[in-house]
Amino acid sequence: MNLSLGIDFGTSGARAIAINSTGAIAAQTSVTASSDWTQMLWQLLDALPIEVRSRLSRIAINGTSSTVLLCDRAGVAISAPLLYNDARGASVLEQIKAIAPAQHTVMSATSSLAKLLWWQANNESFSNAQYFLHQADWLAFQLHGQLGISDYHNALKLGYDVERLEYPNWLPLRELLPIVVEPGSAIAPIQAAIAQRFNIPSACQICAGTTDSIAAFIASQANESGDAVTSLGSTLVLKLLSDVRVDRADFGIYSHRFGERWLVGGASNTGGAVLQHFFTSDELRELSDRIPDQESPLDYYPLLRVGDRFPINDPTLAPRLEPRPDDPMEFLHGLLESMARIEAQGYRLLESFGATPLKRVLTAGGGAKNTAWTAMRQRHLGVLVTQANQTEAAYGTALLALRGGLEN
Repeated sequence: MNLSLGIDFGTSGARAIAINSTGAIAAQTSVTASSDWTQMLWQLLDALPIEVRSRLSRIAINGTSSTVLLCDRAGVAISAPLLYNDARGASVLEQIKAIAPAQHTVMSATSSLAKLLWWQANNESFSNAQYFLHQADWLAFQLHGQLGISDYHNALKLGYDVERLEYPNWLPLRELLPIVVEPGSAIAPIQAAIAQRFNIPSACQICAGTTDSIAAFIASQANESGDAVTSLGSTLVLKLLSDVRVDRADFGIYSHRFGERWLVGGASNTGGAVLQHFFTSDELRELSDRIPDQESPLDYYPLLRVGDRFPINDPTLAPRLEPRPDDPMEFLHGLLESMARIEAQGYRLLESFGATPLKRVLTAGGGAKNTAWTAMRQRHLGVLVTQANQTEAAYGTALLALRGGLEN
């Protein structure tokens, strides 16, 4: 039976998961992060059993959103990549505001376009650049050998018009920008030398990739309009599958194209980082088991530092963590209840801007296993809240490769 391979390049390392045609996992492996992306890629492939590699028919790769690099005509990076959270593009935001439409996703210091324009102004080697690529684009190039190809998930924060499926006229430096195709679509067969080195069939197709967060959404297998995935990690990230596109840069809300529908998202600075600041993992488990099935009267806005963007857009918003009760269980109850209120407020905000009303929430991240928190969230959201069966981005990318697209 043929296998599809998904490769996830995240912030702490990379993971590969191979699945069969029914979605069952055939093999998985991982490596820790290093600055040498190609070495990580080869290590991942080498760690897969040879009987798995010999059955691969499709491979796709996801990378962190807006992690980018400039390449020469041979695909060699002409300077170190700029990572997803690099905000040096703040210095060119006025330049972007002068050309981009209001509320556009590129109006962020960390957008791909901001990084490109910063490079133009500050990199002495910029004139040698032939290609501007995202992490997933460049890694796929190592496998298929075709330079200058991206997908419309990675290209969103570059300014690509995901509704018209074309670059807008206002976008500068068009000569450096990649051709954009549908995520999951086949680009080209694997290069012969790579196929031979790893005993992969020469007919194996290398497919267009996606971003890590969308890959995690695909892994959840949420598929109905109104389905959402809440990621309870260090921050609180909401993604809602909608029939209507919503873009509100002032709230950090933007929409990825998802086939013929839209994946509308927003992220709050509240979340697990606040919990880990006050409690150990053992304390969180023990205290959560003691929380009563009733609403906490404590009204917090749990932040570690000043400012939030979604669902409240206020860079001066102060953390609200008082009054603090003597019983740590009551304090934790108040924190979790307040985060549940913020999550519900976030989904209501998306709906108020026209997104499809919430029908079901699948949960990913470390907080997904907290049953007390799940009960609170279900009470505030008013819909079914369950843990996603799969949340690994590599699994979602394998599904994307298997399906050959987003809604196939």
